[in-house]
Amino acid sequence: MTEPVRAVREAPRRPLLIASLAAAVSLLLYAVVRHFIGTSMVDMMVYRAEGAAVAHGRDLYALRVTQWNLPATYPPFAAMLFVPTTWAAVSFLRVAITAGNVALLGLTALLAFRLVGWPRREVRPVGVVLVAGLGVWLEPVFTTLRYGQINLILICLVLWDLTRSDGHRWKGVGIGIAAGMKLTPGIFAVYLLITGRVRAAFVAGFTFLATFALGGAVLPGATWGFWTKYLYDSSRVGKTEIVDNQSLRGVAARFLHHANPGTAATLAAAVVAVSGLAIAAWAYRSGRCLPRAEAWGVCCAAITALLISPISWTHHWVWCVPVLVLLAAEAAHERSRPAAVRRVRWRVILGATTLAFCSFSMWLVPHKGITNLQMGLLKQIPAGMYPWVGLCFLLLTALRVRARRRAAGEPLGRLPRQRELAAAVGGGRQRTPAAR
Repeated sequence: MTEPVRAVREAPRRPLLIASLAAAVSLLLYAVVRHFIGTSMVDMMVYRAEGAAVAHGRDLYALRVTQWNLPATYPPFAAMLFVPTTWAAVSFLRVAITAGNVALLGLTALLAFRLVGWPRREVRPVGVVLVAGLGVWLEPVFTTLRYGQINLILICLVLWDLTRSDGHRWKGVGIGIAAGMKLTPGIFAVYLLITGRVRAAFVAGFTFLATFALGGAVLPGATWGFWTKYLYDSSRVGKTEIVDNQSLRGVAARFLHHANPGTAATLAAAVVAVSGLAIAAWAYRSGRCLPRAEAWGVCCAAITALLISPISWTHHWVWCVPVLVLLAAEAAHERSRPAAVRRVRWRVILGATTLAFCSFSMWLVPHKGITNLQMGLLKQIPAGMYPWVGLCFLLLTALRVRARRRAAGEPLGRLPRQRELAAAVGGGRQRTPAAR
């Protein structure tokens, strides 16, 4: 706890005060907007019902909650963690979970700054305050707060793990716990494995197995039902074709005007899965010549998971926060260059990406009922904004790695050994000149 306190003491006073005022105004405005649009926090209600089912020995996967008859969709281990939500009134939970998510948004920013290695440590409190206050207007964050979702807990667990030294004995525990709560973070164990950090990958895997064993010991019936039946029933999660679903499969369903896009969507997801993880590994293993290599690799792995998942709701895209921090670091470096060689490409990319995640574009097209499957070609882009942005980010990363390797005289296909990488990228920080 001493590090954050020291960082705040060392932060420049005037910028920190201005950032705090801006964050306070933004959060006050958010509270007003939230009051007038109404906030059901339906996912919080589902979590609370899951905790109650565990506490009272009821059938976890038979429950239905709210007017939408929402079922439990997470593994039993997650439901066990929700038991404390039954100890408080719903009115208290609404305030506590909202405040907690805003705090987690600030923590996400801090961990993203560490991952990227930008800005300087004494300036980071200013950035944390700004992201916590202004980040609520990013649509994935706004929707996470509106539904009372756990996305920010998961991203903090993953980033906390990935910002620790590769030599840390327990690196991988956070990823394993996150995967035990919601399976998709398991892709980061694969990312660790293909980037040569085998021990951390196995720690993540064994931690996940521990969450499975704990769920089986406490809730054997629910565990058996989840892993043999409910996990494979996508109808429990929601409809593939609705604009809420910002995965490749959702885009394919709307583009093909069919609720089940079938083999075409499956093949597209498989290609993106292989390509996305390959780009992530290529970025990480180019650490000798690529500034912020780990950050590029982690963001690619996250976006790959979001793209290939059968259903990725808009609020799952809270990974936009580290993506934007990474692009901001590139833009800041670009702006610091001499005027004679300065460009604006990274600032344009940062602005366009920020606009995409603040646009709420998928909610602006007609999307009620059957209209999800009747969109014309021009409506497909705003309806599937995040997958398009994700695909562009993967392409951007590949082009970035290729350019940096060529500039450094590195063969495009040659990957350094793990020892060479350790010398170039140590403790999750870029040690080579953060070029150019």
